[in-house]
Amino acid sequence: MASILEFKIPKAIASALKLRSNDARRQQARVLKKLLAKARFTAFGQHYHFDDILLSQDIDKNFQELVPVHDYNKIYEEWWKQTLDGVPDVSWPGKIKYYALSSGTSEASSKYIPITRAMLRSNQVNYLKQLVSLFSYDHLPRNAVTKGFLMLGGATDLEKGEAGWFAGDLSGILAKNRPFWFQTFYKPGGRIARIKDWNEKLNEIVEKAPDWDIGYIVGVPAWCQMCMEMIVEHYKVKTIHDIWPNLGFFVHGGVAFEPYKKGFEKLLAKPIVYIENYLSSEGFIGYKDREHAKGMKLILNNNIFMEFVPFDDKNFDTDGKMIEKPEALLVHEVELGKDYALLMSTNAGAWRYLIGDTVRFVNLERHEVVITGRTKHFLSLVGEHLSVENMNKSIELVSNELNISIPEYTVIGFPYQNLFAHKWYIACNDEVDSDILIKKIDDHLCKLNDDYAVERSSALKNIFVQKLPEAVFLKFMELKGKLGSQHKFPRVMKGKMLQDWNDFLAKEGLSN
Repeated sequence: MASILEFKIPKAIASALKLRSNDARRQQARVLKKLLAKARFTAFGQHYHFDDILLSQDIDKNFQELVPVHDYNKIYEEWWKQTLDGVPDVSWPGKIKYYALSSGTSEASSKYIPITRAMLRSNQVNYLKQLVSLFSYDHLPRNAVTKGFLMLGGATDLEKGEAGWFAGDLSGILAKNRPFWFQTFYKPGGRIARIKDWNEKLNEIVEKAPDWDIGYIVGVPAWCQMCMEMIVEHYKVKTIHDIWPNLGFFVHGGVAFEPYKKGFEKLLAKPIVYIENYLSSEGFIGYKDREHAKGMKLILNNNIFMEFVPFDDKNFDTDGKMIEKPEALLVHEVELGKDYALLMSTNAGAWRYLIGDTVRFVNLERHEVVITGRTKHFLSLVGEHLSVENMNKSIELVSNELNISIPEYTVIGFPYQNLFAHKWYIACNDEVDSDILIKKIDDHLCKLNDDYAVERSSALKNIFVQKLPEAVFLKFMELKGKLGSQHKFPRVMKGKMLQDWNDFLAKEGLSN
């Protein structure tokens, strides 16, 4: 097979790959100016006086003053909803041809996120930047570089709307629009990629697996791990390297990898390189561009303008809802070690849009961040301020100590004996004592989070755990229509999703 690196990259994309050495604020100011100029004649641009902002002395600050922040419900009802009827030039020039259906872990229904041609081009450029960055890695699996990509994503057979648009998982949209020079390396190929039924798709991949020479696997950890487990089981081999000896890279994103790493390592005969990227339905935000980096480098010069809202009691209520006029910092104003909610303005018509993630800067000079959780996926019943990052780290440490795999979990909070308690639902097929499991999780959280430790001696009276087979979590996702692709199991259960989970466990005879 020819190497992807032996193919010529189109000139327009090649020029965009050249990284500028300008400082971060200047890069972001240039991006914002370009976005405003492009969208100035849209309904959104006219309503919020983009022309006036472009003429102002301090464009970024003036932009913040004149344009309000938006969550999905606000921007959908006021603007994006019109585009589903085929209305052009609403918040970005032209008609919207594609919509990414979000995973909807915290909401009852799917969200329709506009995907423009401009955004697709930006994503392609960023993928190539990430590929080029691999050559700075100290331990580059040379054999893997020249092999094929297995991309596990949503179906490329998309839902078609009456106005002529198409909707589906972002991964399916990206695969459908993959560039011509990528076709040779792409697996599972067009026919299998079109399959909507996730189980059918996995079975087809299992059948074809020995015919492919895979160097990279790209996708959400849970579903990639499931695919490899099925292949190992079907062919009665010890590891996935018995089928794909040149597998050297796993490119992942969407969720923290720590809970899955132990399960992955059990499927490997040799170490592979894990590459994290920050790809959301709203845009390609960043990627890890060096082997030993603590975080992912934000992409500041390619059509996404970013703002950072301190994730604290001043800007968010107890349910994680942002106030109407939050404090919003620019990239040169952030500090190390603080959690920020991310606002994005993009070439898909999102403006000061809250994507729901919280990030923390771990390197200001290189603008590297780690994802610490979701604005609505955290627990703070009594001031314990327990983040998804804390939960993931605790699960990782416990998995390593007990040599067990915990690919999924979720946590709830509830009143208990006039005070409060947490309950963990743990997916684990390995033998482990539940009392030992919860004690170790609790001990690690006390060390990781001072607020949690304080509350464990006062208002947070008890911690419970219920260990469940991994298949239970998968069945719940299947019943919710969220099996496979980019769908993630929510780390914190609240509201309707929690009620559905309780009803499901009761029906399965697993209430405890």
